[in-house]
Amino acid sequence: MSVAELIAVLFPHFGALHVERVRVTSRTVRIHARGREPAAVCSGCGTVSTRVHSRYERKISDTAIAGQQAVLHLGVRRFFCVSADCGKRTFAEQIDGLTFRHGRCTLLLRRAREAIALALGGRAGARLTEVQAIGIGKDALLRLIRALPEPEPKTVRVLGVDDFALKRGHNYGTILIDMESRRPVEVLPERSAEALADWLLAHPGVDVICRDRASCYSEGASRGAPAAEQVADRWHLWHNLSLATERLVARLRSQWIPPAPEKKATAVPGKPEGIRAQKVRERHAAVHALMAKGAGIGFIVSELRLDPKTVRKCMNAATPEELIGSPTGRQSSLDGHAHYLTARWAEGCRSTSLLHQELAGRGLKVSERTVRRFLLRLKEGAEPTARPPAPKNREVTTMILRHPDGLPEDDCVTVKELRDRCGDLNTACVLITRFAEMLTTRSGQDKLETWVHDAEASGLPELHGFATGLRKDFDAVMAGLSLHWSSGAVEGHVNRIKMLKRQMFGRAKPDLLRKRVLLPS
Repeated sequence: MSVAELIAVLFPHFGALHVERVRVTSRTVRIHARGREPAAVCSGCGTVSTRVHSRYERKISDTAIAGQQAVLHLGVRRFFCVSADCGKRTFAEQIDGLTFRHGRCTLLLRRAREAIALALGGRAGARLTEVQAIGIGKDALLRLIRALPEPEPKTVRVLGVDDFALKRGHNYGTILIDMESRRPVEVLPERSAEALADWLLAHPGVDVICRDRASCYSEGASRGAPAAEQVADRWHLWHNLSLATERLVARLRSQWIPPAPEKKATAVPGKPEGIRAQKVRERHAAVHALMAKGAGIGFIVSELRLDPKTVRKCMNAATPEELIGSPTGRQSSLDGHAHYLTARWAEGCRSTSLLHQELAGRGLKVSERTVRRFLLRLKEGAEPTARPPAPKNREVTTMILRHPDGLPEDDCVTVKELRDRCGDLNTACVLITRFAEMLTTRSGQDKLETWVHDAEASGLPELHGFATGLRKDFDAVMAGLSLHWSSGAVEGHVNRIKMLKRQMFGRAKPDLLRKRVLLPS
């Protein structure tokens, strides 16, 4: 390969230049060149002119050469415009594929900087350009993003809609995705039915709308594209069912929890119960009364004006005695290891730190303070309770919601025992399994109506409320459980927006964030 061919391969954008000389100063490669063409095209009217008015030198930055900054010293000619109808008297020549008006860098370098700005943002992008010897400031990178042209609008047949947080808990926006190409088409600065409806009216042609179960998107889709088929996202349906299942498991805890062993009464006969114990009993009764009505933890907290931790303890306790009884009667992290500690105590081991290390060797993560309290009760002569450890509400919920094929054998045995112990929990498991089968096989067209009717007739407030919600959005739910469309691609772009916001340290203004979301990096 000759030197001319090598230059053509390494520097194709210099094809229209006549390079006069190259020199190196410090870490900068300076290339002196001029254009080859005898004529230039007027930027105002497009007329070709050969009349040269004057010449000057233009310094233009280029992409790095072997890790060194490159500067092009370009000899530029100014031409007379020969058209009498043109408002320009003179104009400067531009080299195709190399320069642009008022540009202080080549087109190749500008595209590289734009790609870095879209991918990394301001600060991180500026640091990378310094390493690549094409340095530019962080603010200039952001100006490059804002100067990029708007993406060309196109007809979207299948639209995905979801919200994202501009400021979590305060302001939310809406992202619209072309589900066929999996590319974002618009970012709306608000989450409202009006914004979605206006966009749909301005962009007709949408046949299918994939969305979550938010009422604002349902209303906006109905107003903006009444003929489009709305599809409820399957993940949100399963998530809503999982929340209802968790509430149901908490309400039925007193029925499925393993029975505690009988304890000897420690209260003195004739001595009245303390004020604290009475308050605990009243609080426990009030919490479980609201749970029986299907109320969630948030409603119970606001209704009784209690701390969420206190409400959760009452919900998890099957009886008030678990909250006010002897410490040995409560569920503890040492359940299942009481016999071992008692045996070691009988052998004469009194070291808290040693027993704590031995429990860690048995796979139990517990604080040394908990072990010390247990040993103090043994020292006082109290008999430890050999109560079998009961699974937590969320653990039971996970066992119920997981596919049986992926459930460990021990968990399968546990679920069977809990279902045998609690009839309502068994009924709920049957309904949940039917819904999961309908969701995975997309057989909602044939089975959804029957399932909703059975859930409403089950007598379980949590599943009844879930079924009532399905009826309010029945057509979209039916489509979600029948069609193959889903909002997975939309959720992926929402996660990408979170990443972009973190890159910009949470200071991304809507216009800048919109450009980074819509334009491919």
